Amino acid sequence: DKMIQGSNILGYERPLVIRISFATCIVVTVCLPLLGLITCVSISSLFHFEDATGTHCQVPNYLPSISASISLSPECHIWRFCIGLHSAPRLLVAFTYFRFYKSRFAARSSESALSCLNLTFSIFENLGLLLLTYVSSNETYFVHKEGFVLFIVSSLIYMLITCRLWRSIKKYSLSPEDAKSHHWKVRFLLLNVCFCAFAGFFYWKHNMYCESGSYTFFALFEYLVVFSNMAFHLTAVWDFKSREVVVISSFEDKDF
Repeated sequence: DKMIQGSNILGYERPLVIRISFATCIVVTVCLPLLGLITCVSISSLFHFEDATGTHCQVPNYLPSISASISLSPECHIWRFCIGLHSAPRLLVAFTYFRFYKSRFAARSSESALSCLNLTFSIFENLGLLLLTYVSSNETYFVHKEGFVLFIVSSLIYMLITCRLWRSIKKYSLSPEDAKSHHWKVRFLLLNVCFCAFAGFFYWKHNMYCESGSYTFFALFEYLVVFSNMAFHLTAVWDFKSREVVVISSFEDKDF
C-alpha cells in the first residue's frame, strides 16, 4: 500500500496557480484603450493630417476626431487590437461589480434591481464600443454612428446608476475608501456629462454654420469625454484593491 501511495504521489502533478492583483487587471484594462487612442490620434495628426481633419465644410481644422483617427490605416488595426484585448477583462469587471452589488444589497430590492440594470448597461456600453470599433465610419457610417450613440447613452446611464448604488454604500459604510470612491465617481460623471454637452454643441455648430475651429473643439471635447469615462472606470481600483484574479491550470492524471 505504501508503494502504491508513493507512486501516486510521484505521478501527481501540482496545478499551476497564477495570482494577479485585480487592481492591476483594472489598470491594464483601462490603459489599453487609453494608449490605443493616444497612438491613433498621434499617428493621424503626424502622417494623415489632411485626411483625418477634413470635413464636408472644408474649413481649417486642427485636431482629428476619434472616428476619423480609428478609420485610417494602420490606426484602425491598432485600435481594434487594443479594444479586442480590452473587451474580455471589461466584462470580467462588470460581472465582478454585479456579484459585489448583489451580495451587498441582498436584502434591498430596489438596489438589487439597480445592480441588474447596471450590469445590463455595462454590457451595452462594451457592445457599443466594439460596434463602433469594428465598423468604421468609412465602411458603414450608419452602423458606426449607432454604435457610438449606444456607447455614449449606455455609459452615461451606467455611471448614473453606479453613483446611485455607491451613495447607498457610502451611507452605511465606515470605510474612507468607499467614500472616496463615491466622491470621485460623482465628479467624473459630472465632467463626462459636461464634456458630452460641449462636444454635442460644437458638433451642431460645425454642421450648422461651418465655422472654423468648431470641429476642433468638438474633437477636443470628444477626447475629454473618453478620458473622463476611463477615469470613472479606473475608480474600480479602490473598490477591489484587496481582490485577486486567480488562474488555476489543472493537469490530467496519467496512468503509467
